[in-house]
Amino acid sequence: MWALLQGGYSLRTLLPLRGEWMGWRGLPRSLVPGPPRRRYRKEALPALDVPVLPITTTEIRQYLRTHGIPFQDGHSCLRAPSPFAGASHHKDHVGVATSFNLFIDKTTGRFLCMASLAEGSWEDFQASVEGRGDATKEGVLLSEAPEAVNSEEVRRIWDRAIPLWELPDPQEAQLARVMFGLSKVTDDTLKRFSVRYLRPARSLVFPWFSPVGLGLRGLKVVGAEGQGDQVHYVETTIPRPGAYHNLFGLPLINRRDVEVVLTSRELDSLALNQSMGLPSLALPRGIACLPPALLPYLEQFRRIVLWLGDDLRSWEAAKLFARKLNPKRCSLVRPGDQQPRPLEALNRGLNLSRILRSALPAWHKSIVSFRQLREEVLGELSNVEQAAGVRWSRFPDLNRLLKGHRKGELTVFTGPTGSGKTTFISEYALDLCTQGVNTLWGSFEISNVRLARVMLTQFAVARLEEQLDKYDEWADRFEDLPLYFMTFHGQQSIRTVIDTMQHAVYVYDICHVVIDNLQFMMGHEQLSTDRIAAQDYIVGAFRKFATDNSCHVTLVIHPRKEDDDKELQTASIFGSAKASQEADNVLILQDRKLVTGPGKRYLQVSKNRFDGDVGVFPLEFNKSSLTFSVPPKSKTRLKKIKDDNGLVAKKSSSGKKGTVPQNSEMCLDQIPNP
Repeated sequence: MWALLQGGYSLRTLLPLRGEWMGWRGLPRSLVPGPPRRRYRKEALPALDVPVLPITTTEIRQYLRTHGIPFQDGHSCLRAPSPFAGASHHKDHVGVATSFNLFIDKTTGRFLCMASLAEGSWEDFQASVEGRGDATKEGVLLSEAPEAVNSEEVRRIWDRAIPLWELPDPQEAQLARVMFGLSKVTDDTLKRFSVRYLRPARSLVFPWFSPVGLGLRGLKVVGAEGQGDQVHYVETTIPRPGAYHNLFGLPLINRRDVEVVLTSRELDSLALNQSMGLPSLALPRGIACLPPALLPYLEQFRRIVLWLGDDLRSWEAAKLFARKLNPKRCSLVRPGDQQPRPLEALNRGLNLSRILRSALPAWHKSIVSFRQLREEVLGELSNVEQAAGVRWSRFPDLNRLLKGHRKGELTVFTGPTGSGKTTFISEYALDLCTQGVNTLWGSFEISNVRLARVMLTQFAVARLEEQLDKYDEWADRFEDLPLYFMTFHGQQSIRTVIDTMQHAVYVYDICHVVIDNLQFMMGHEQLSTDRIAAQDYIVGAFRKFATDNSCHVTLVIHPRKEDDDKELQTASIFGSAKASQEADNVLILQDRKLVTGPGKRYLQVSKNRFDGDVGVFPLEFNKSSLTFSVPPKSKTRLKKIKDDNGLVAKKSSSGKKGTVPQNSEMCLDQIPNP
């Protein structure tokens, strides 16, 4: 049977589904749409030319009361009558007549009308209430949404796909079931969820139906690709991921349902619904993001169980999403060997009901005992590599020292003027972003256009100005990265920056914020004429933000003026010792090229709160691709600092260890010059 699939896979080597955008590579050429219409997406955060003040729940309530608009308080939204729907359209997403069909997000003020699917900002809502402009057009209506241009491709693929049980060849049908782990999922379950199979691409097709009966809005195509002796599952969504807001399973939800299970994969929802009969919904982008646009559809539920996966990243995402959904109504299924993802639990014959009953409440008091933490501690001990965070693919030596990139930490990065700090940190962040780490860039020193050009060049690892015919190809792939930019330039207030970061964490589930650099926020702080005190306040604000929001903050700080012949140290960071004290990691870009000629750049990890490993390794700058990489021929590339008195080099080819004094000329010279 496996001979039918190229690559000759075995059951043992099947990998779990990965929520990864793969463009159109999984589809046959006949199904790939033509050249897309070029259009801009509004992904930039609010510009500061005309400051947008954050709205609070109290202000929203006060505005509604002032204008005599009745409302109901919900978990994450306020519910009010909609000015965008006529009397004949007063129905919610399950077709039940209601007058309170407008949902206003408590955090951002954005609204969604369930009757007409009009949506917009808080300013749009105010304009409609106060009669400024055409109220029926203030919001963006579904029929006018940009993803409508994909309807032809959606219909063409959907018509080509057939139900799995209607495949003429039973052997092919059995192969497809084994490939996707559907051996115990019945035809009735697949029929209930309208799942189809696309034979030319050997892919499952999951539909996105409009909640108000406007037909098919989009598709998710999940296919398999051979990688050696393994199978790798990839996802393609139409429209693209940023506009794909399908809560898979929503048409099957009844208005009387008060409990729901959220999963990160459509196949897990099938398994839960079949085995438990419980309402279950699959998030459109898995553990990557929970778009606030979906919150109104989850308002009716009094209890939400998040069962997102079987690793620590899924567990961290579940805790982050619970904060957005209101943690008091959320429970989390902790990953473990006896608590895998739902489809695997079904295939292994585990008791899914027992697993759901063991779900832990997301909300707890400020004081906890070890009894409440022991399972989480066990999880970190059992998954040491996952607990270390996301590993860099371009900087293996950085992995050996820092072990990975972890949420909730503060990294301080410094280096001499002109040494390439921004260029390095852009590749450092891009590396993580390509692995699914949602990233927000705050570049106060250079424009976003210039920064994006640098990052696109690093992403393509080539000079695109010399091959403009490939620009659209790389730009389309770059556009699908979870990467966002603050529209700031020059000096900004720390309060404005923190508010924007809070907004980004809520709307885009940002996990990594890069601030380049701290000095551009110093001039706006009127707290004290003492610049050192002002800097300490700013560093403390970023430290608090990172901890409270479980978000990694990378902060670029210029060093104080040092002699050119001296290396930078932790004490070289401008300001007091607070920056290095608050930081979990301190990275220093050492640049000896200014003194001894080109090719002498090194990255020094001078603080690592995670496990204490510190050291230095060389970097090589590739001017054509604007990238840094470790020199390929180096016998003593990585040096770990043993203690305050010296460096211990890794074992060389001769098998001997060499110890050199810290900060001596010999220390850097022993690393070969690229």
